[in-house]
Amino acid sequence: MLVDSRIRTVHAGKSGTDPEQEQLVQQLLSSLGPEGVDDVLDGTCTLIYLYMKWLREAHEAHEKDVVEYVVPALVTSLKMMPRSVPPQVVPTMAGLAIAAAIGLSPTLWRNQYGDWTEAELAPLEATAFLLAEHINRMTDDHDFATRMITEALTQVEAGAE
Repeated sequence: MLVDSRIRTVHAGKSGTDPEQEQLVQQLLSSLGPEGVDDVLDGTCTLIYLYMKWLREAHEAHEKDVVEYVVPALVTSLKMMPRSVPPQVVPTMAGLAIAAAIGLSPTLWRNQYGDWTEAELAPLEATAFLLAEHINRMTDDHDFATRMITEALTQVEAGAE
């Protein structure tokens, strides 16, 4: 929902972040505790995995390589946000996207390098946002990425019953 909220803010033509929204996000994260924050990070990695899986399948349908077409655009976009995305974490986000593109769990891939750092949290969110927005542009539908995740969650929930 956070990624969807960011996309809606951008499409509404608002610049920056809403201080009230930021406060709500901080309150939510504070209330979760360490395990809850880890769950949010894992969830963000899962979003990245699902977005890259969809992008891989869409590119393969046109005999194109998702790493060749998506990752350079992602890196370029991340580099254009130096206040939110420090240059030293761009390679980590590219590696995360590549891991997901080749079918590896981004969470498991990241675990080999230790805990997330404070400097990587905003870039992680930005990566999920940029991939969702890439999908939305490809489909010419501002809500496609959110609907795709909602439908996946609904299917998982239906299978669990």
